Amino acid sequence: MIIAVIDGMGGSIGHQIVARLRENLPEEIEIMVLATNAVAASNMMKAGANRGASGENALKFSLKKADIIVGPISIVIPNSFMGELTPKMAESIAGCNAEKILLPLSHPHVNLIGVEQIPLPHLMEKAVKLIRKKLSLKEAKQ
Repeated sequence: MIIAVIDGMGGSIGHQIVARLRENLPEEIEIMVLATNAVAASNMMKAGANRGASGENALKFSLKKADIIVGPISIVIPNSFMGELTPKMAESIAGCNAEKILLPLSHPHVNLIGVEQIPLPHLMEKAVKLIRKKLSLKEAKQ
C-alpha cells in the first residue's frame, strides 16, 4: 500500500499530513511525497515519508504506484500554488486510478458550496480516519 501526499510551495500542509499519517498508520504503509518543488519535497520528507520527488515528470511517473493520494484540493486545480502546479500535473493527479482524499482548503477563485469551514487539524483527523477505514484498520486510540 502506497499513500502519496502531494503539496507545493513550502510543503507545510503536506508536512502536517505526513506527520499525522506516520503517527496513525502502521510502519509497513509506505508514504511517498510528491511536490511541485524540491523545498516542498524536502519539508515533507522531514515529517517521516519513506521517499519523495519533485517536478512534473517525477509526479506523473510516481502516481502510477500510488493507491491513495492525499493533499489540498489545489492539487487538482491547474496553475495552483501560484503557478507551480502545471496543468499536466493537475490532469495526472485527477486522472490517475488512485483514490483521492482532498482537503477542502480555500483557493482563490474557487468556492466550494456546501463544504464546512473546518480548521486544518480537524480536516487531517477526518482524512486519517477515512484512510484507516479504507485500509481496514481499527480506529486509532485517542
